Amino acid sequence: MSPAAPIDAEPLERIFHEPNRLAILSAVCGQPGGMRFKDLRDACRLTDGNLNRHLKVLEEARVIRVAKQFVDGKPCTTIHLSKTGLKRFQDYLAALEQVLLAAQQALPAESRARAPLLGRVAPA
Repeated sequence: MSPAAPIDAEPLERIFHEPNRLAILSAVCGQPGGMRFKDLRDACRLTDGNLNRHLKVLEEARVIRVAKQFVDGKPCTTIHLSKTGLKRFQDYLAALEQVLLAAQQALPAESRARAPLLGRVAPA
């Protein structure tokens, strides 16, 4: 049996690798105008408190911007992905893809045949 090739997991930033933050960024990155707090909360199936905690971490890391304003006299919070955050998230996704491809290639041939092939999703 040959030794496995080394896998560089260094680019997998922990800030993005947490499942709820991955869901948050996946939702927000497709919204150039940002996403309202309640819509993001519902899309990610989080509580207000849990979403707030993750947003604070992402905001402190300058991955997102949180804009607060009043709409029709009611407070409205909108979450935007920063340019730096978008670049970092894209780098994370590329690194994750490489790690997943390496894992897929390491599977026995019969398992690999049943595993979905990565990199075959057409861009939206």
